[in-house]
Amino acid sequence: MTTDSGTGPEPEGSGAEEGVAAELPEGWVRATIGELCDVNPRGFDEEPADGELISQVPMAAVEVATGRMDASMRVRYGDLKKKSLTRFQENDVLFAKITPCMENGKIAKAQGLTGGRALGSTEFHVLRSRGAVLPEYLMHFLLQSNIRKTAERHMAGAVGQRRVPRPYLAELEIPVPPLAEQHRIVAKLDDQLAHVEAGEEAVRAALTASAVLEDLITGCGARGGLYGVECLPTSLEPADVDDGVLPDLPLGWKWVRLGDIAEVVGGVTKDGKKQGDPEYVEVPYLRVANVQRGRLVLDRVERIRLPAKKAHSLKLESGDVLLNEGGDRDKLGRGWIWEGQIEDCIHQNHVFRARIRGKMLDPRLLAWHSNAFGKNWCDRNGRQTVNLASISLRTIKLMPIPVPPKSMQDVLVKAVEIRLAEARSAQQVIQGVREQGESLRNALLHAAFIGALVPQDPDDEHASVLLDRSRAQRAAASKPAKRKRAPCKASPAAPETSGRPVPAGTQDTLPL
Repeated sequence: MTTDSGTGPEPEGSGAEEGVAAELPEGWVRATIGELCDVNPRGFDEEPADGELISQVPMAAVEVATGRMDASMRVRYGDLKKKSLTRFQENDVLFAKITPCMENGKIAKAQGLTGGRALGSTEFHVLRSRGAVLPEYLMHFLLQSNIRKTAERHMAGAVGQRRVPRPYLAELEIPVPPLAEQHRIVAKLDDQLAHVEAGEEAVRAALTASAVLEDLITGCGARGGLYGVECLPTSLEPADVDDGVLPDLPLGWKWVRLGDIAEVVGGVTKDGKKQGDPEYVEVPYLRVANVQRGRLVLDRVERIRLPAKKAHSLKLESGDVLLNEGGDRDKLGRGWIWEGQIEDCIHQNHVFRARIRGKMLDPRLLAWHSNAFGKNWCDRNGRQTVNLASISLRTIKLMPIPVPPKSMQDVLVKAVEIRLAEARSAQQVIQGVREQGESLRNALLHAAFIGALVPQDPDDEHASVLLDRSRAQRAAASKPAKRKRAPCKASPAAPETSGRPVPAGTQDTLPL
């Protein structure tokens, strides 16, 4: 197999890594995808008319790791035929080539296409079987996690735009059983994977319910609703924001505005033109991606250069509550507490810092409330542009915050954390079941491609015969047709002149 330039599959002997058994069952052969398929064919076998409806399949229409796609979107072919979109047709296999879609398993067989044809994302490789491999069999082979992990190592391009090169995919080896056995393997996989997917759906539902429970624990706990105590309507001075209906609070609690109990400031705006200023200092800073709902993700923290005075004024302190200012709409107001994990760290302009004055409120109560009540409140009061949602510093300072008596805050926080620990323990059990489901899926696929999923039938036509026939048909189809030569016309005989010159103008009238 090809290994030069890092675009081909692994050298011989690495087949186990790529999902290919060292020894194949009787009647099986190995072949490259390029031998079995047209890789990125030029277009349709038959061009549609401009007024004909066909399917449109963006990347989002291909499911993750299931092999399914949504082909319900329809367009007039003439409206889009001049655009740079990928053409494919019924029974082609789509392989997402760009990160992270490929790693996530956006691979599918094209089916249910309007008119049998579709236009799709330019980030698809298209594989069109020549008949020796079933599209469903090829699709399941590519969906194996180890195949995708190997393809990831062969990606080329800049970070965030890395793609699987066409030569790598064309030269990737696949074990090919007899065609009859391919049908049996696909039928068995469809049956068994349906059971696995039913279990996975139940696990997803349980994880969703667990996340809802966690939100209820923190949201209700932050406003005193865990003990079933009597709650009463509590007033709050109106402001020019939409507070909605404020929940009732226990006796002794009060509603305040965030700006009344905390110093809230925006972060630094990156100025690319001044990053080389020698008087600037370099410090780590938090982005929206670092500030998740109920946690901080610090595996990748960027650095920025800015004036030392500005860096000092924005330096985070333990107990600061970080709240997102912008991004997707569901990110507004989400956040968590800084605990001094990184020295001299600051925050960018899309992240607010709320520093509670005089320990009026435990930071955990503020963060829990912001992630629950604050999520909907920010959604109502945020602004939306074409691609970005945001909430202003002035507005977020007006977010209503429930404040319990100081004497009961420690007890309340402990009660919430006990219940959270119980909910997260249940989540770990569910995650374990999810991992078992993924292991079972991988085991089924692995068994299919080493010949262990269904029994072999010695009466099946060997795959080598099928492959030879496919190669012969392809060779015959690729031979240029012989051009018939037109018969030569005899030239008119020259007139006999006995060596005498022919008078001008008489050549056409001389006798033959």
